[in-house]
Parts: sequence; structure tokens; C-alpha cells
Amino acid sequence: MVELAQDRPLRVAIADDAMLLREGIAKVLEEGGIEVVASVGTADELLAVLGDTEADAAVLDIRMPPSYRDEGIVALERIRERGDDLGVLLLSMYATPEYALRVMGAGSGTGYLLKERVSEPKTLVRAVQTVAAGGSVVDPEVVEQLVKRTRADDPLARLTERERSVLELMAQGYSNGGIAQTLFLGLKTVETHVRSILQKLDLEESPEHHRRVLAVLTLLGQR
Repeated sequence: MVELAQDRPLRVAIADDAMLLREGIAKVLEEGGIEVVASVGTADELLAVLGDTEADAAVLDIRMPPSYRDEGIVALERIRERGDDLGVLLLSMYATPEYALRVMGAGSGTGYLLKERVSEPKTLVRAVQTVAAGGSVVDPEVVEQLVKRTRADDPLARLTERERSVLELMAQGYSNGGIAQTLFLGLKTVETHVRSILQKLDLEESPEHHRRVLAVLTLLGQR
């Protein structure tokens, strides 16, 4: 997880071949108190600039030149292969579960969000802050599609309706406090639900794994 200094703003690099969208993302992030340290048009340019820039997170499109297929995810995988735990938020025009599963398979500090969330400043800023801090974020539309795939014998079937709601918000990057506010619950009640979720999903304490991330991956069908 990236160690964030308390005396400076979060620093983010942006990559998208659409200049107007890059400018829109930069404006939203800057108004949210985040410093944009680089803005480029391709995944290769992003990888190059990350080597020279002390960024805490990167926001990049999934489909970019030259093939407009999965360049953003490939860049994420290359970042992780070189041992960089930089927060990475992938943006897409479409709610594609397969892409989301691949993104979340890269581990903690990653996120998958629809581009339309750029028009929701608080959502975008919170997502960037979450991945920079080592958390995971999945767009609610993608979560909804993945939940529909759940089989009757899936461990998720053990969860109550309230626990499922808590887990879906965890997947969207909400903290326990944020979940409490969203569901109008007490913080201790949310903490109880989270403990119950981890127990029902058979996620034991382990120094090698982040149980909250593993719970989200279970929701995404990747555990």
C-alpha cells in the first residue's frame, strides 16, 4: 500500500486518448483536492511518466491506442509485475464483468469504474482515494451484473440480504463509516455485519492477505 504523506495532496497521473475527458477528470480531481501530476494519451506514455513522477495513483482508460481493446488492463498488469503497489483506477464506457474480474484479480489498490462517474465528482474522488490507500472499488452496475451470476451453492448464498448490501458497498470502496451513513446503520452494527461476512465466507486472519479484498473478490466470483 502506498504511504501517503499527510502534509501534501494526493498525486495522480491520468491516461486517456480523449483530451476533453482527460481535462474533465483532471478538473474533478483538482476540485476534490487532488493534484494531477501528469496527463497523457496512451498506456505506454503513462508507464513512462510513472517512472519519473512520484504519483500515488493512476486513472486510466481501459481501451486506448493502438488497438483500443485492453491497453489499460495490460498497463495495470505491467505495473503489478514490476512490484509497484501504486493505486490504479480503470475507467470504461461499459460495465463488462470480464474486465472487472481481470482488474480485481490484480490485487488490492485497484478499481473499475464506468466513465459516466466522472460526472459524479464525489464518487470519482472517493474511488481514487480508496485505490491510493490500497482499497478496491467496483462500479455498482458491474457489481449488480456479477451478483446475478451467483449460483445457489455459492458461499455468498450464506449471507443475509443486509450482509449482501454491506458487501456490495465494500466492493464500491466504502469504508465502514461510509457504509453506516449509506445504510443508516450504526458503526458498530456495520462492524458486526463485516465480521459476519468474513466468517461466513471462511476468510480467516492471515498476514499475507487482506480479508476485505478477498471478500470483494468472492463477490466477483474470483476466489
